Amino acid sequence: MIKGKLRPIRDDVLVSHMYFGETKTKGGIIIGDDNAKAHGVKPRWAKVYAVGSEHKDEYDVGDWILIQHGRWTRKVKVDDGDNVLEIQKVEKDAVLAWQDTAPDDFDLAYFGEEA
Repeated sequence: MIKGKLRPIRDDVLVSHMYFGETKTKGGIIIGDDNAKAHGVKPRWAKVYAVGSEHKDEYDVGDWILIQHGRWTRKVKVDDGDNVLEIQKVEKDAVLAWQDTAPDDFDLAYFGEEA
C-alpha cells in the first residue's frame, strides 16, 4: 500500500472506482462478475482520480470516463489520508466517453448490447 497522494506525470490519467464484481440493478436483479469471460470483454467506467499537468482533454478530476476493455494497469492501493482507494492508470487514447455524474447500476454492468 502506498501512503500519500499519487500525481500523474505529463498527460497521464489515474482512475479509481473501476468495477469488476457483481452488480445489482435498481430492480433487484443480480448480475454476476463477468470479468475473464467472453461476454465480459467490454468497456468499463471509472472515476478520474488525478490528471497530469499536460492533460488537455475535456474531462477532469471527479468525472467518470468509459475506457476500452483492457486498456488499464493493475490496481495499486493508495491511502491518501482520507480514504484507501484502488488506483489504476489508463491509456488516454482509450477513453471512449465521459460524463460528470456517476453511471447508474445498469451502466456499470453493461455498455451496448450483448452479441
